[in-house]
Amino acid sequence: MGLITKAKGAPRSSESGSSGGGVKYICNVCSNDITSTVRIRCASKNCSDYDLCVTCFSQGKHNIHHDPRTHPYQVIEPHSIPIFDQGWGADEELLLLEGAEQYGLGSWADIADHIGGYRERDEVRDHYIETYVDAPTFPLPKRASPSDTSLIDGMPREEFQSRKKRRIEERKEAIAETAQTAPTPAKPTSSVPSCHEVAGFMPGRLEFESEYFNEAEEAVQHMQFSPDEGINPQSCEFDPETQLKMVVMNIYNDRLTARTDRKRVIFNHQLLDYRKNIAIDKKRTKEQRDLHHKLKPFARIMSHPDFESLASDLEKEQNLRQAITQLQEWRRMRISTLPTGEKYEAEKASRLAKHTQQAAQYERLSNSLSGSGGGRQRPAPPPETAAAVTEYTTKDLPVRLSPTSGPTSVGAEETTTSASKKHLPTPPSSDISPSKQQPIQRTPLAPIPNLTPAKYDAENAPSWQLLDHGERDLCAKLRLQPKAYLAIKERVLQEAGRQEGKLKKKVVREIARIDTTKGGRVFEFLVESGWLGNGAKT
Repeated sequence: MGLITKAKGAPRSSESGSSGGGVKYICNVCSNDITSTVRIRCASKNCSDYDLCVTCFSQGKHNIHHDPRTHPYQVIEPHSIPIFDQGWGADEELLLLEGAEQYGLGSWADIADHIGGYRERDEVRDHYIETYVDAPTFPLPKRASPSDTSLIDGMPREEFQSRKKRRIEERKEAIAETAQTAPTPAKPTSSVPSCHEVAGFMPGRLEFESEYFNEAEEAVQHMQFSPDEGINPQSCEFDPETQLKMVVMNIYNDRLTARTDRKRVIFNHQLLDYRKNIAIDKKRTKEQRDLHHKLKPFARIMSHPDFESLASDLEKEQNLRQAITQLQEWRRMRISTLPTGEKYEAEKASRLAKHTQQAAQYERLSNSLSGSGGGRQRPAPPPETAAAVTEYTTKDLPVRLSPTSGPTSVGAEETTTSASKKHLPTPPSSDISPSKQQPIQRTPLAPIPNLTPAKYDAENAPSWQLLDHGERDLCAKLRLQPKAYLAIKERVLQEAGRQEGKLKKKVVREIARIDTTKGGRVFEFLVESGWLGNGAKT
């Protein structure tokens, strides 16, 4: 066990990953920590991660399959000298690259734990981006040349190590102060499952009474490794029994890793606060609860703040969709003001409640007469409306759009004044002052002889609300449906865009495919409105 690393799924001491952590090297003979001292590593392929301290190496001590007489070795010393950055040593740069290769870019908290030295997650990320990504000599760092020793010459090893030690001590003190000021939860009387609000959890041991794959230890509880086992000197391979034991141990380690991953999700997402989570869930509507239930699988691959942000954004989108649906329903019901819409929703809710009550009474009556418990299914309860949806459709909307043309009425001025007093945001003003905005002056349309004008409104003419006053007058006198007019207008303007904005009356009649008189009136109206140029006057 010459190399000890922190498992990727192991829970960290804090959210930011600011812990001592890091890779530790242990002497395989005396088990002393040789991380910060000179160590001897066996370079033979038969000894993987085999390290010795200087004392054991000088005395010729060895174990397992290491043979000091024939195996080559390497003398490794800690490279606590800056090479790319004044605050980062060569050993930390190497651990940074190893952690990025092992855990993947983006897992900055795990990489910070791999580096150790109380490095922060954001600090590791910023250093990697600044040194390796934003370097002028990308993909190599700025001082990647072996002949560039400016940082080493400018800062002696002793000064760099003293700075590193001072930084570690300062972060230790900061962590200790944070731990003292943070409110500590009440210590349970004993580490038993009954002392926690989550049944089966033992807070003193941070374990559950029934763990994931609870019988994983049964496969290795009677396994033994004798000194005689190992590599067969004749075949230079492991014995079949040793190979089987190693496979079983790998399976056992994978199960432990999966168990630790699930614990990490529980701890990081604060799922042990059962009562608090239940209280929050009760405040949600049924649709919001269903949404959060569908989002739960994403919690395994996201941090708690990111998951909360995602759930909040999707919940806001759901509320906006419900508010839009409600406003569309009001529009179909010919509701034009928000107070009328509130009254409509209140009456609708009372009708649904009354209908539900009557249906329940009828069901009880039918069951009592038939003498059987079965009957019709109960009607579904009325859908719940979230508080955020109601806020979107209340009378105190933050933005009030004022009419773009026409004189401003006294009521509008009072509304604007009251809105400004409440410091509510207002729509962006136009570059042209209202006094300079002149409405389009159109000549009153004369009706077509022997053609009675139609009486269109929002009930019998779809898309009537999309037309302005002049267009409504045109459609009524030509007996032209608003949808048909909008389609003709769109095709004419598209064709005019290809012809520098000008068309002839004949072309407009061919595009409209209606009566020539009506087509001519449409052409004259578009020209008079300034949307189309007369191609015959070029």
